Amino acid sequence: MKYINRWALMRNVHDENLSEHSLDVAATAHALAVIGNKRFKKCVNAERAALLGLYHDAPEILTGDLPTPIKYHSERVRSAYKTVENSACETILEMLPDDMKDVYKPFFFPEEGDEELWKYVKAADKISALIKCIEEKKAGNSEFTSAYKSTLDIIRKMELPEADCFINEFLPAFELDLDELKSNSFS
Repeated sequence: MKYINRWALMRNVHDENLSEHSLDVAATAHALAVIGNKRFKKCVNAERAALLGLYHDAPEILTGDLPTPIKYHSERVRSAYKTVENSACETILEMLPDDMKDVYKPFFFPEEGDEELWKYVKAADKISALIKCIEEKKAGNSEFTSAYKSTLDIIRKMELPEADCFINEFLPAFELDLDELKSNSFS
C-alpha cells in the first residue's frame, strides 16, 4: 500500500500513499463512531469502524488508485470498476490461509449489520480527502481549491450529523500550524 500514490491527476506538494490514507480513514472512522456514540446516543462499534476504514482501499493494492473523476465518470465505468474491485478482493482473500479467510472477508465484502459503519467509513474517506486539500492549500498549492469545495459539498450531502460535527469542531485544527495547535487557539 505504501507504493500506491493517490491524487495522480493533480500536482502534489506532498505525495500521499495508500498506507497514509488508510490510517487517516481508520482514525477518522473511529472518531465519527465515537461522536455518534457520545453526542448522538448511538451504539456503534467504533473499533470495527476503524478496522473497516483500515482495509477500505485494500483492493487498490492490485488495481492501483483510479482517480475519482474517472471512477465516477459514468454508471457504466463505475459498474465496471466495481467488478474489477470485487475481483481484486477475491484475489486477496484467496491469498490468505483458509482458516483466516472468514476473519478478513467482512473487510472486503460488507456484511449485514455493518451498513451504518460503512457510512462512517465513506464519510471518513471524504474527510481524509478534505484534509489532504487543506494541507496542499496550506503549502501554497491552489490546485486543490476546487477539490476542497466539491469534497466538502459531497460530505454535506451525506447528511451524517457525525461528519458535520467533525467538520465544524475538529477540521479547523487542520488549518493551524503546530504553535497555534499548542496554544489551543482553535477552540
